Amino acid sequence: MTNSVLKKIHYYTLTYHLKKLNKMQIKAIYFLGCSKACVQPGSMDKVNSSVVSEFVLLGLCSSQDLQLFFFVFFSVLYVVIVLGNLLIIMTVTSDNSLHSPMYFLLGNLSFVDICQASFATPKMIADFLSEHKTISFSGCIAQIFFIHLFTGGEMVLLVSMAYDRYVAICKPLHYVVIMSRRTCSFLVMVSWAVGLVHTLSQLSFTVNLPFCGPNVVDSFFCDLPRVTKLACLDSYTVEILIVVNSGILSLSTFSLLVVSYIIILVTVWFKSSAAMAKAFSTLAAHITVVILFFGPCIFIYVWPFTTYPVDKLLAIFYTIFTPILNPIIYTLRNRDMKAAMRKIMTYYLRPKKISEMPLVVRNSLY
Repeated sequence: MTNSVLKKIHYYTLTYHLKKLNKMQIKAIYFLGCSKACVQPGSMDKVNSSVVSEFVLLGLCSSQDLQLFFFVFFSVLYVVIVLGNLLIIMTVTSDNSLHSPMYFLLGNLSFVDICQASFATPKMIADFLSEHKTISFSGCIAQIFFIHLFTGGEMVLLVSMAYDRYVAICKPLHYVVIMSRRTCSFLVMVSWAVGLVHTLSQLSFTVNLPFCGPNVVDSFFCDLPRVTKLACLDSYTVEILIVVNSGILSLSTFSLLVVSYIIILVTVWFKSSAAMAKAFSTLAAHITVVILFFGPCIFIYVWPFTTYPVDKLLAIFYTIFTPILNPIIYTLRNRDMKAAMRKIMTYYLRPKKISEMPLVVRNSLY
């Protein structure tokens, strides 16, 4: 037999046997290869035996035309998110009439929204113009850290805002005492603390996983359920821990929000029908934001055993669309906030009279 015939026989024999291997057996082969490649004498004390130095992100789509459209679309959205939330923060801090618990929490929510939209969106936008969409191993771990830090913190912060509305409507006479500056600061610190504990616990499950072969993530950022499936061992236990961790946080905060809204509506319903209609119109918008934020999180992280192509589209809701909806829902529907924004924009944008200009500027005009 010639060498070419022998090579063909060897190739078809190898292909035949590989087709009989299931996913777990292939991962075991990768793991054994990894162990031989990266476990050297005296190196057993290393924390991570991963040989994967980078991950490949498939992004939202592969079409060049759609990627150009997405580049423009998401660039505009990101600029609107940053400018809109910065405007809210500047308005809340500069206008004395807005120095109240509700607007203090709103300003903190805007800051979290900017952070949440910035952990992966700039890279996603840059990847639309790049042929090779890769991210380093440390960059991938950093994305997992920040997404769980900001989403976990925002969940608790939304509950704090719902509690503020509950006290204002159900216990108006005690509102100033209950929602003091100290209480508001405590609620904000608790939200960051919960987010930090949540993300550190998630990282403790994944940072030591061995990544020895597969490194393709079918998303626009390092999504935890998809990354854990690339590990060179059975990820069933890790997925259970993810379900318990994310499930307790997301379902408990979502339940608290629903209960608080129900109590508010029941309380207002006994007062008057007009107040009920006003409260329902306000809470309906808030509930819409809550569903758009919690729905994808619960769908992706409470059932991570099976990944679907729609998961990366759902991830856009809590990484991009929610940060842009919060300013619209919590600001543009608020009279005091709109009046304060109008005042600030009028002050900074209207042409100043000569008498209002600084003395140095006035002298330079003559």
